[in-house]
Amino acid sequence: MLYSHDTFGLGHLRRCRALAAAITSADPSASALILTGSPVAGRFTFPRRVDHVRLPGVTKRSDGSYVSQTMGMGIDDVTNLRSDLICSAAKRYDPDILIVDKEPTGFRGELRPTLEMLQAKGRARLVLGLRDVLDEPEVLAAEWARKDAVTATERFYDEIWVYGLRSVYDPTAGLPLSQAAQARMHWTGYLRRDLGPVGTPPKQPYVLITPGGGGDGEAMVNLVMSAYEQDPDLSPRAVLVYGPFLSGDTRAEFERRVAALDGRVTAVGFESQIETLFAGADGVVCMGGYNTFCEVLSFDKRAVIVPRTVPRLEQWIRASRAEELGLVRMLDESRDGLTVASMIRAIRNLPNQPLPSQAIGDGLLDGLDYVTRRVDALLRGAKDQAAE
Repeated sequence: MLYSHDTFGLGHLRRCRALAAAITSADPSASALILTGSPVAGRFTFPRRVDHVRLPGVTKRSDGSYVSQTMGMGIDDVTNLRSDLICSAAKRYDPDILIVDKEPTGFRGELRPTLEMLQAKGRARLVLGLRDVLDEPEVLAAEWARKDAVTATERFYDEIWVYGLRSVYDPTAGLPLSQAAQARMHWTGYLRRDLGPVGTPPKQPYVLITPGGGGDGEAMVNLVMSAYEQDPDLSPRAVLVYGPFLSGDTRAEFERRVAALDGRVTAVGFESQIETLFAGADGVVCMGGYNTFCEVLSFDKRAVIVPRTVPRLEQWIRASRAEELGLVRMLDESRDGLTVASMIRAIRNLPNQPLPSQAIGDGLLDGLDYVTRRVDALLRGAKDQAAE
């Protein structure tokens, strides 16, 4: 079972989906159930023996508070409902392993009853999975202290998996984890995306423009659109994927501008098989989310990353480290300026960038293989313990 709290964006669900696919592919007897709050979970296809339960959705307001998306219930009632659904699913599904994405106790602590129940039963192995970067150390330490997340991590989790390498970045830097908890940490490497059969890409050549889920991608998309509007010779053409959360009047205005560019920019709203677009692209302009970064590396694409800096510095930290390592180019507001001229230069320079493969070191993209080996080891350990 995989838990993904998903109050915004696609990152947690897509990471869980990649993990579930790898685990069930490596073991034909395995199945996986993903618990997710993502409002677009039903628009994804899932591999055989992988399914999902959609939890009632919540939305984060600009002031940091949360509201129910559709239920007409207060946030406390929705959280309790989600918590009950999670616990009921865990009781019925009776997982051998629970993999929790990022939040040790889930959204507003909703996972705690399930963790307590599974720990008391003593059969399931509990794993906390962390992406390569969470936030600035000081900010993260304050957040985890407020959520009592360190105590929960120490108490509940048999292992902590970091989906990256310590040599790139340590997301737990600044957290007061005990030596015992640190000894349970495994650095898996990044999660390589599927490089198997892909569909037929659009007419080539093109640059892929993707703001991930799109909910915070308006500024980046506007910058790219302005670059093609101001430079009539800018090439190759751009294929823009808005993402499911870039919508409403903003999306309508972008559609008008796309139409005026007469084919030099084409756009789609949501692409569940975005791997096809990555595979055919000459280069990528994107934000700095974890999944998009993994796709850039997996498909070995020259990329310009335009990271967000609020509400977290996560994307900026990832992009700056990746640039230092020679994997990508970053368009940094303080250094380069987020101007139309800087975007034009970045797109024009894409063919001159080195490929990520020229800088990728051993183990960087071995995350899924490492995870499947750990799953096998945990299951074998559970069988040995039961035999005793």
